[in-house]
Amino acid sequence: AMLRLRLLTWDVKDTLLRLRHPVGQSYAAEARAQGLQVQPEALGRSFQAVYGTQSRRFPNYGHGQGLSSRQWWLDVVKQSFRLSGVQNEAALTKLAEKLYRDYCSSHTWEVLPGAAETLSRCRQLGFHMGVVSNFDSRLEVILSRCNLRHHFEFVLTSEAAGFAKPDRRIFEQALRLGGARPEQAAHIGDDYSRDYRAARAAGMHSFLLRVAGHGDGPEVPPEHVLPTLSHLLARIEK
Repeated sequence: AMLRLRLLTWDVKDTLLRLRHPVGQSYAAEARAQGLQVQPEALGRSFQAVYGTQSRRFPNYGHGQGLSSRQWWLDVVKQSFRLSGVQNEAALTKLAEKLYRDYCSSHTWEVLPGAAETLSRCRQLGFHMGVVSNFDSRLEVILSRCNLRHHFEFVLTSEAAGFAKPDRRIFEQALRLGGARPEQAAHIGDDYSRDYRAARAAGMHSFLLRVAGHGDGPEVPPEHVLPTLSHLLARIEK
């Protein structure tokens, strides 16, 4: 059946962009530059634990609890280093502010294979396009620096929306921004529950980017699975 699509919404992290290095490695390299020896593996584990705790205590960057996303992240970075044995508060503050800035840079992120070409082709085909991402306000800058921002009519982050995926309200905001009804829109992302299932629950079409060998996860109809981003065009060509 032909999908009558007007709007495509896109997840970003691990769909269009990915980190060039694991967090523990990036944090350890910055610590080294400031004369501190911290094991990347230990830092990576600390970060995972701290990020999990912070996300449960202050969901969506502390939106509605009086935190700014900047403060949320500075706390995560400092706590990750504290848990890895760094106690010097002045060093922690310096590290946190430097890393917060670094994660805006195109040295930190790389565009996934096929992403730029697929986005260009979708625009040539006349689709309206937007981003729907559980991200903070740095996303606009990151997309610009990675030369992807111009593909999108809007960038909707969970921080700006006030709701994070899988909450259907972030998808409803995206539909309003994109001027489309749910059945005229498709969402593309790599997370089964936050992207694929959540968009479908909001009445949209959805495609799951599932790179070969990356977890099996729940069954998804094969025509909804994208082994690479380049497979999207065959699914939606008008």
